[in-house]
Amino acid sequence: MTVRLVVVDDHPVVRDGIKGMLQADDRVEVVGEAGDGLEALALVDRTDPDLVLMDLRMPVLDGVGAIRRLRSRGGARPRILVLTTYDTDRDIHAAVDAGADGYLLKASTRAELVAAVLQAVQGRTVLSPEAAQALVTRGRVEQLTEREVDVLRAIAAGGTNRQVGRQLLVSEATVKTHLVRLYGKLGVRDRAAAVRVAYERGLLG
Repeated sequence: MTVRLVVVDDHPVVRDGIKGMLQADDRVEVVGEAGDGLEALALVDRTDPDLVLMDLRMPVLDGVGAIRRLRSRGGARPRILVLTTYDTDRDIHAAVDAGADGYLLKASTRAELVAAVLQAVQGRTVLSPEAAQALVTRGRVEQLTEREVDVLRAIAAGGTNRQVGRQLLVSEATVKTHLVRLYGKLGVRDRAAAVRVAYERGLLG
């Protein structure tokens, strides 16, 4: 499988660097690039990519605004992976709340970036250590909701996001949103760790 993606960043040199890193891997194909969020929306319509690598602070329409508009269209595609230099809690929370499937920093290595792309298209949530910590900090005073526990149980039983959505009668996007919030509350970065920590804390019996 080749992952088709678009790169969204307002700096041409940065876009070229990202494309160079990704195109060195034959599992990834860059099918387009955009310099702002509005261009990104049109590009997604034209190319129907598997994944969007989205910067946050851009002219015309910023990354958070573009993520919201893409998510408002519904459907499982495209996955959206934020790739930015900004690691403030405010930026991280805004991107995740808008519907991003992951959050990475531009300091990531090529191997880390490629791995994140491949994981994101498989339905996993990918968080940099800074993003994970920001969500942990926000979640420290939060308890798991009943629906979040339902999602955890279904995931622990081996269900994919799509299967969990069907079981709970919610969309796949809603399942992903629950998972991102779960990761923040449990202080983990992936579903396997979430299940392990939930069992350790007695949340799943």
